[in-house]
Amino acid sequence: MLKRLLALAVGLAVSAPSMATTFALNSADSTVVGHNMVVYSRAKDTLLDIGRQFDLGYNDIVEANPNVDPWLPGENTRVIIPSRFILPKAGQKGIVINIAELRLYYYPETKAGQTKTVITHPIGIGREGWGTPLGKAKITQKRKDPTWTPPESIRKEHLEKGDPLPKVVAAGPNNPLGAYAMRLSMPGYLLHGTNKPYGVGMRVSHGCIRLFPEDIQHLFNIAAVNTSVEIIYQPDKAGVRDGKLYLEVNKPHSDIDKRQGLNMTPMVAAILDAQDKLPADNDWAFTEKLVEAQDSIVKRVGEEPLDIVDDVWFVHAGLSQKAIQKTRQAINSLQLNDLFWPAKSGAVGEMMIGPFNSQQEAADMANKISEAAGISVWVAQVSSDAL
Repeated sequence: MLKRLLALAVGLAVSAPSMATTFALNSADSTVVGHNMVVYSRAKDTLLDIGRQFDLGYNDIVEANPNVDPWLPGENTRVIIPSRFILPKAGQKGIVINIAELRLYYYPETKAGQTKTVITHPIGIGREGWGTPLGKAKITQKRKDPTWTPPESIRKEHLEKGDPLPKVVAAGPNNPLGAYAMRLSMPGYLLHGTNKPYGVGMRVSHGCIRLFPEDIQHLFNIAAVNTSVEIIYQPDKAGVRDGKLYLEVNKPHSDIDKRQGLNMTPMVAAILDAQDKLPADNDWAFTEKLVEAQDSIVKRVGEEPLDIVDDVWFVHAGLSQKAIQKTRQAINSLQLNDLFWPAKSGAVGEMMIGPFNSQQEAADMANKISEAAGISVWVAQVSSDAL
């Protein structure tokens, strides 16, 4: 298998566009993008460091790795990267925000003959009592380096905590809106950056939707005023790719969803919406187990647990644009172009380097590229749908 993969990889260029977390929708009926993987941490990493380089929020990376210390994973710890996504059931137009999974999907407009794409980023949303509203809206205004005029209710809350706010917070490092903000037609609500990136992937805001600084900059530059925005709540999702059924269950939000116990009804509805039949009897136990776990990881029905290919090792740089660019430069300087391997279901520009015969061979290469690139890259194993 290794020789076959290397033969296919030789000669592939590394000059593809670097658009992190952008996926091509090559098939009109495909509703699943990306692939899962496992990486092995470096001593200096935290889970949040790894998650951010893969454009995953706090809950994404922490809930996928419940037995790993978020702050001190340690050297060579196995870390699950849940970077396979089921597109929400909504119109594939403009921005779709699924608050159940704390994730945003943006469908750029395409011209005739162009491949349709989807861009996805993790988000932070309103905490319980300050919930982000559902419904349809549009972007009405875009502002770089915004000031923030906190509502009286928020000023009162901060005053009670001994942390008084001014009537207007100037642009800069102390502004919770970050460097970019896009106002919605829902009065009082924004898509914006943040000066506290660890809150992305959590319910911590007063209702607005926050993104990593690099993600809001990306979105700000490509999403125009009047872009449609649809905010939905879909914790149970099902999708089909290459004729195979994939499922995802997120933890319900208690202030929205009052379900009790093992409730299969939402998943049954999602499956029947994705295809015209339920899973076979021998796959039903798998489906029940997934609904009970609510671990937010997209899994193909029947795969146990993540369909990771154990005997093939890669080096992976994550999905951030900055990491991909630095890794490409390192690969060119080290003359390693013949080891570049594109993930079949991966993000545009995604870097898979290898494959290698052993974890040690991959680790040696990861160390070499990390040193040349000045960033962390990791030993990785990927799910079979990436090969």
